[in-house]
Amino acid sequence: MQQTQAQQGAPTFNPMLSGGEVRLTSSAEAKMMELFTDTDDDIEAIRVYVSGGGCGGMNYGMTFTDARTPYDCVVEANGFKIYVDSVALAYLKGVEIDYVERPTGSSFVFNNVFSATGGSGTCGACGAAGGGCA
Repeated sequence: MQQTQAQQGAPTFNPMLSGGEVRLTSSAEAKMMELFTDTDDDIEAIRVYVSGGGCGGMNYGMTFTDARTPYDCVVEANGFKIYVDSVALAYLKGVEIDYVERPTGSSFVFNNVFSATGGSGTCGACGAAGGGCA
């Protein structure tokens, strides 16, 4: 009889995230709860995603989702869920999501993302801080 991977000691996938992997400030949690409450009933969670890359770094964003994939990790918040796929999580570990209101407008801000992935904050090709490669 052959052993399964789990029986052989292979790592298992735990979809539940702890507060240390993706954190929400109180203002971000309050705003997400407000937005989530105003959505359609078929919306299941808020999806946090990573896109792009290159000299300016990764782009981080959020959208509503009506389905969870087998690769999604889950953050249980106060009255709603956040889904992050396991590939995006590699770029988001240690992130703090905040909601800030400024005279120029309000937005969600992803803090500590680049430093959490071991980056230096400069472009590897030209050395310009925060991007700026030609």
